[in-house]
Amino acid sequence: MWQRKLTRAASMNSMPVCLQGHYTTDLSRHPQLDIDVGAVRDIYSESAVSVREYETIDDVDIELHINVSFLDEEVASAWKVTRTEPIILRLRFSLSQYLDGPEPTVEVFQPTCKDCFCLGVQLKRILTTFISNQWKHLSNEFLNAQQRKRHSWFKAGGTIKKFRAGLSIFSPITKCSSVPLIQGPGVKTRPAGQELRVTRLMSRSMSCTKRDLHTSSPIGQTVAVQGSRSTVHITTRQLIQLFFSSQALIHCKSIPTLEYGFLVQVMKYSEQRIPTLNDYCVVCDEQHVFQNGSMLKPAVCTRELCVFSFNTLGVMSGAAEDVATGAEVVDLLVAMCRAALESARKSIIFDPYPSVVDPHDPKSLAFNPKKRSYERLQRALDSITSIREITQGPYVEIKKQMDKLDSLAHPLLQWIISSNRSHIVKLPSSRQLKFMHTSHQFLLLSSPPAKEARFRTARKLHGSTFAFHGSHIENWHSILRNGLVNASYTKLQLHGAAYGKGIYLSPISSISFGYSGMGKGQHHMPTKEELVQHYNRVNTVLQCRPTQSRFLQSRNLNCVALCEVITSKDLQKHGNIWVCPISDHVCTRFFFVYEDGQVGDANINTQDVRIQKEILRVIGVQST
Repeated sequence: MWQRKLTRAASMNSMPVCLQGHYTTDLSRHPQLDIDVGAVRDIYSESAVSVREYETIDDVDIELHINVSFLDEEVASAWKVTRTEPIILRLRFSLSQYLDGPEPTVEVFQPTCKDCFCLGVQLKRILTTFISNQWKHLSNEFLNAQQRKRHSWFKAGGTIKKFRAGLSIFSPITKCSSVPLIQGPGVKTRPAGQELRVTRLMSRSMSCTKRDLHTSSPIGQTVAVQGSRSTVHITTRQLIQLFFSSQALIHCKSIPTLEYGFLVQVMKYSEQRIPTLNDYCVVCDEQHVFQNGSMLKPAVCTRELCVFSFNTLGVMSGAAEDVATGAEVVDLLVAMCRAALESARKSIIFDPYPSVVDPHDPKSLAFNPKKRSYERLQRALDSITSIREITQGPYVEIKKQMDKLDSLAHPLLQWIISSNRSHIVKLPSSRQLKFMHTSHQFLLLSSPPAKEARFRTARKLHGSTFAFHGSHIENWHSILRNGLVNASYTKLQLHGAAYGKGIYLSPISSISFGYSGMGKGQHHMPTKEELVQHYNRVNTVLQCRPTQSRFLQSRNLNCVALCEVITSKDLQKHGNIWVCPISDHVCTRFFFVYEDGQVGDANINTQDVRIQKEILRVIGVQST
């Protein structure tokens, strides 16, 4: 079959130019192309596909519009995706041959972001591989046979009737207009009844599989119909959630059916892959092997071949822009890296270790996780020009200066930026929490879409509140790349677990501030008296404090995170020390940095109504 395609393509390319005009008069759009375009419009909408013909060269551009409004604002911002615009897949086929012609080219972009759409680079690579694999056995004749087979299923006495009884063991589905009915072209007016129920069940399973990872997708509409209170129905919902939570990553790579056409198949596959892009390496498209699962941002895996080819993807081309536009964030990332590298516990907490290609020998790694050299890493880190200086001059010139000092300084800086898998944004002064008394305030989101979805589902059931989590700055290099995890009784544990296993939090800022300063030397839990004495000694009069710089001035840093925590029965409260044993029930929201031991008000209580209103005000501003 593939030989036939190559022969036809070759015959077209070898056709004399003088016959081109005469040849185009006999060209017409292949009928299978019309059928596939019609299927997209029937299943999705009229605006889901657009067609542009180039008859003189026998080409046609098919643009498939993928709706990404299901993404959270935070996820979309971290992925640099505009939620209000579709992701457009542009496929170029032979107009007259369609599936019998040459393999289509692929472009992925958003209307307002065509040149620097990094997520599109990853998605284009995925779809190019998918289409190439499908193209080996695809033809117009084969597709037509698949569609005829589908229609035979729904005929009276067909295959659908034979397994209908088997599906009747599932709970009855409430008749509700909010349940979408996904059907193929030509079956939109099928009568209601058992057949409708089967289609709805199949639709619900498909929708749950595709969208259960997203917080703003209509989970309540497709899995649990609003108003239904039957015990059987809730059990079915739980089974679906349990099944798909464990199978979601497997499903996202499954090949959708061809029975609705090749274009619908491509759209379905894209919809499966987009929500889980952060779970897969941007180079090899294999699942990440991070210690604690996926994080928010897509990234390259630690496999050496992927590290070598990473630069060819163009994902790193935005490093200079990141330094210019997010300089305060880069400054913080470098400070965290330095603190971890200078720690006595660096062999444990400096994770991940950089994977950096040697600029003088592209076939080897200058920094290799399998052959760690902390001294060499320290020399390169010390040669990184201060972020303050980088922002004051041409980036190209600054890079040259770094290269003269150490050829590995700039590649290390690129790694520090690109390996961060959390979404950090410096908060402008108008959106800062004034009661925290520091200008170094950041929005910090590290949960991948799947975890955020589980968190919001739990919040609807149990509610949530805010609490502080204190950890020394040397630990945050790893936290931003591996997530905030339950470290109790593991090698990562630094303090005792007096109240059991879990993530330790507190509604009182002074308690968490105590933990954030215990990373070097002081490895015991402070008493209440020690905390009071420490903060009476350290705190100064806030009105007399000089205006803080845009960048960090000191290496003596304290930091604390403000987290949102689910208030379920699993949350153990021992006075003002809370322990949450379920990692999915804690999500970071804000991050605060203090210099030279200075902190804000040590008596901030997140349970204070005024404090809660201020937090919700800032969060409300961020989500709009």
